[in-house]
Amino acid sequence: MPFLNRLRRWSQERASAPAVAIGDSRWSWEQLVEQATLRLSSEPLTILESENSLDFVARWVAGVAGSGVCAVLDPKSPATVTEQIRVKLSEVRDSADGSSPGNPPTGTFEDGPAGSPFLIGLTSGTASVPKGFLRSRGSWQASFDSSINFFGLRDSDRTLAPGPLYSSLNLYALSECLYAGSPFFGLDVFDVGEAHASIVYDGITRLVVAPTPLRLLSERGIQGSVDASSLRTIVCAGAKLDARTLDAARRWAPNADIFEYYGAAELSFVSGTRTPAGPAGDGPAPASLLGEPFPGVELRIQDDDGTPVPPGTEGSIAVRSPMISGGYLWGDDGRAFRRNGDWATVGDKGYIGEDGLHFLGRSSDMMNSAGRNVYPQEVEVALCSLSGVEAAVVTSVKDEMRGERIIAAIVPSHGAVSAAQLRLGLDSVLDKTKQPLQFYSLSTLPLTDRGKVSRAILREWVASHSPFLRLML
Repeated sequence: MPFLNRLRRWSQERASAPAVAIGDSRWSWEQLVEQATLRLSSEPLTILESENSLDFVARWVAGVAGSGVCAVLDPKSPATVTEQIRVKLSEVRDSADGSSPGNPPTGTFEDGPAGSPFLIGLTSGTASVPKGFLRSRGSWQASFDSSINFFGLRDSDRTLAPGPLYSSLNLYALSECLYAGSPFFGLDVFDVGEAHASIVYDGITRLVVAPTPLRLLSERGIQGSVDASSLRTIVCAGAKLDARTLDAARRWAPNADIFEYYGAAELSFVSGTRTPAGPAGDGPAPASLLGEPFPGVELRIQDDDGTPVPPGTEGSIAVRSPMISGGYLWGDDGRAFRRNGDWATVGDKGYIGEDGLHFLGRSSDMMNSAGRNVYPQEVEVALCSLSGVEAAVVTSVKDEMRGERIIAAIVPSHGAVSAAQLRLGLDSVLDKTKQPLQFYSLSTLPLTDRGKVSRAILREWVASHSPFLRLML
């Protein structure tokens, strides 16, 4: 693993200092190394499938020691999906044994060679069986150095990532802290009150979280007068922050720089933005803006043939960096992840403007209404910035006159909200040609078996007049 040698160093230099805490259970650096050592195994492949705990942390460290490879599964996935993943893993088990002459054997508490694989990751799309891809130790070492530089992580920071460790956002935050020698705090399960308590009583200085939990923590923190003045950094990823969430986070944690970053599981970090602490400036940045490239990352926009296009021209976002994954182990359809020499893309669409990289969406999500290309992500961010909207899902249905008719379904945050109120609010934040023509109220989000929001399911609900949604007037 990219942090085993570092862990040994921290266990010697700061043996009794806090290293990791999950809920009320805590280990020092020395205890973490001792517990991980007890769990070392000669098995070439470790499958982790459990909820948050110190045991999860120790097994993660032990599973990637020496030449070990680890696959981290979502314990809440349907049994049929998990079984199919396990079948795929069994097929690659032999190739997962990276031991060879000169390499440390599996089960040795030290880092393997930079080029050797250590993690089998899983894509987070909506497919029934996620694609599996391979990450090398060197790619994560490069990612650690880049993110520590970009976010300004210090060994004196105390990081809270309140989400599940089997999620890549939180697993990376844990590993980044172990690499940097910086204490990491997690929760047994996500709970707003428990997260607030940790921030206050554990002296958390750095929060790593997705946009929806950040909104909950910020708005309820303001309502409950929860002191978040200790926070100096908030790192957010998974979706673009809407103006409402950003404003709430700035008011709740006035001393925190707020970082947003764009990346993909197959590409690692791509670009990011920083909103400095202090009073708001000229208002929120454009909803599509993803900022400047991460340290060590080169960006370009290319056409479908891989040819670079001029600045300001829309196309596929392509990346060249030492952080890119080794490609798919299974599920490669030749479209989701493509290489053109040293450059790689996952098909996300965007353009490079004077202020940085702008993200438009996935090509498969693009809608064409009355000859205008519209990406649902931009409309969703605009809707989520409005008062009374807890969540939004945007898609399109066939329309004889327009080709496609844009529709939006929202989960109200409180009380009732009308379509007229939504249209009035959108007029100030979204071009008229991109606005939905119909609005639906949702009683529950359209989720796949893997818990991912699905626009395809929303379209099915609209077509079948599902009881889960109601046309808003």
